Amino acid sequence: MEVFDFDKTRCLFLDSISKVLEFGGPPTISELISANTVHIGESDRKVVWDQAFRDRFLSDSSNFSIPVFEKLLQLSLDCAVALICSPTLPVILLTDAFDILSLEKCEEIFYMVEMKVSIWKQGLFFNQCKNTLLRLCNDLLRRLSRSQNTVFCGRILLFLAKFFPFSERSGLNVVSEFNLDNLTTFGAKDENHTSEMSTNTGKHKDAMDLEESLSSDYNLYKKFWSLQDFFRNPNQCYMKIPWKTFCLHTNDVLSAFSTIKLDERRNRSKWDEADLSLNIDVNETDMNGGNVQQYFAKYLTSQNLLELQLGDSNFRRYILLQFLIMFQYLDSTVKFKQETHKLSEEQTTWVSEATDQVYRLLKDTPPDGASFVQSIRHILKREELWSNWKNDGCPEFRPSITPATDDTIKDSTNGEKKTILVGRSRRLKRSLGDQIREASKRNKCIIGNTEMNRLWNLCPDNMAACRSKDRDFLPTLENYFEEAIEQLDPSVESQYKRVSEANFGWRALRLLARRSLHFFTHGNTPITRLPDYLETHVRKLAKDMQQSANALPNVKPEPLDDAGEVEQMEPEADPVSSTSEMEGVPEEPKPDEMEEEENTEKKSILATCTMDQLTRLAKQIGTNWKLLAPKLGFGPDEVEYFESETKEVEFQAKKMFQIWLENETDATPENLLYTLEGLGMLDSAQGIL
Repeated sequence: MEVFDFDKTRCLFLDSISKVLEFGGPPTISELISANTVHIGESDRKVVWDQAFRDRFLSDSSNFSIPVFEKLLQLSLDCAVALICSPTLPVILLTDAFDILSLEKCEEIFYMVEMKVSIWKQGLFFNQCKNTLLRLCNDLLRRLSRSQNTVFCGRILLFLAKFFPFSERSGLNVVSEFNLDNLTTFGAKDENHTSEMSTNTGKHKDAMDLEESLSSDYNLYKKFWSLQDFFRNPNQCYMKIPWKTFCLHTNDVLSAFSTIKLDERRNRSKWDEADLSLNIDVNETDMNGGNVQQYFAKYLTSQNLLELQLGDSNFRRYILLQFLIMFQYLDSTVKFKQETHKLSEEQTTWVSEATDQVYRLLKDTPPDGASFVQSIRHILKREELWSNWKNDGCPEFRPSITPATDDTIKDSTNGEKKTILVGRSRRLKRSLGDQIREASKRNKCIIGNTEMNRLWNLCPDNMAACRSKDRDFLPTLENYFEEAIEQLDPSVESQYKRVSEANFGWRALRLLARRSLHFFTHGNTPITRLPDYLETHVRKLAKDMQQSANALPNVKPEPLDDAGEVEQMEPEADPVSSTSEMEGVPEEPKPDEMEEEENTEKKSILATCTMDQLTRLAKQIGTNWKLLAPKLGFGPDEVEYFESETKEVEFQAKKMFQIWLENETDATPENLLYTLEGLGMLDSAQGIL
């Protein structure tokens, strides 16, 4: 018995991987099948394949190429799905790549992780790869700078939010902890700044605006930035002395905001005239309005900037929004709050008044203060729902709802029965995806609207409903041409006849093509004018209608003569038919020709392909059915649907023919043979059609 050689098998697998990657097209695992026939255990085989893939990646690490690595990653995913290698191998390859590459390269290839989030969430990969992917993302976040690589950090966090389920406890701040390490430092009193301002105050005391005196006051500066410590740790406010300090500082800051009124022109000119190096990162520019949105990685707490900051609408919104978040936390019920963390009635009243004042300031802050306030109210309402969900222990979002039951009780006073609802709970709306999946099992359609759902479910087969006789909205020839027949009188001028109207004309042609055999009458002379052509057909219709009306009283059987034959009645001459036909209009066919045409039409309608013929044809054409699909009216998406239904080529072709036969009104062997002849596949249909 041959002994298993790990290195020899690894080299064999490595050569197979290299051949697949060097192939010009997309990577497939067909070339790996031959190498996979080595007689070793399944667990040992997966270990060897994993090592071969990692060796292949390390051999290319010195000259890293994104397209080659993407092909290698896709090949590993296909092998994992085919159970050739371990399900964790693709994520391990990604981890190796992010460990050895620079941050710039990592940002370039991270799309491979983002685009395959639906694959990572599959049962084969999720349970075994979720910890590895989480570790990979956390390692990247530790390497990145939150201020310099903000976009990349956001992409990583968005991926984690999409990858993990909503109720994943590792992504929830269940115990409501605060980031106490987020400290905001501000400077001590600047003597030079104070003396300079005091000098300016002495010279221009009467001319100084109250706004400038407030914004340049060091006491206001100290109170303003001291509030950041309360925002960092709101639980301080439940103590007596810090609460008084917070109330005092909040009142002074809100008073300063109320005193300093903003307008967009003044706000923009201050920033334009200021010549300060603020290390501003410009993220986005509005090309139409010329407005520039600034991003500040951290608050700039210099005393010299306070005046500009108080006059900036964006900065004011940052601070006021912090007030609203903190007020909502102080007055809300949080599961992990201590029993002493409750506001008194007086404190609750102050918080309510301060909240109203903050909303008024936000509404007066340009631009679009009213719409901004509406958005903030909506966001905080969602935050309140989120907090309540965590207080309930983060339950699943599809709980079992007990239906309401009607219980009838008897009133002892007057003996009457009353019906009460017992156990009635609020019904949670299921997600649209669950509704569609459940409806598809019952062959129903969910459109999203009650009336649309009713209409689409009137018939289980929508295509059959489209072919229903109830959907035949074509009028009869008698009703549509009734007015035109009445206008055959020579006293009616031609310009006032219905046949001279353009709208009537093209509709009449369509109706004649569907309902009248006279439309297909062959002639040698071309049509001159459409009104003349239609008037000729109207005369023919009038003649047919008159013959039908005259035939009604002749239904009674005639007496038999001695030979036992029925006497034949000679039809009366029709005054309308005696008129000569107009020049340029085909002459009326003879009755024998009309009967022959009707029989030919009936034969063509009945001579449709049978499913037995199409089944044998599907077996003959094999993989060439994809060439025939576009000719039969099927698009690329429908071809993909046939391939997803089954892997057998014969059944794919059979499914295509079945749908074609159901939907095609003229599914005759002649049409199908003509199509096959154009594709050079006529030999496949010999002896079948």
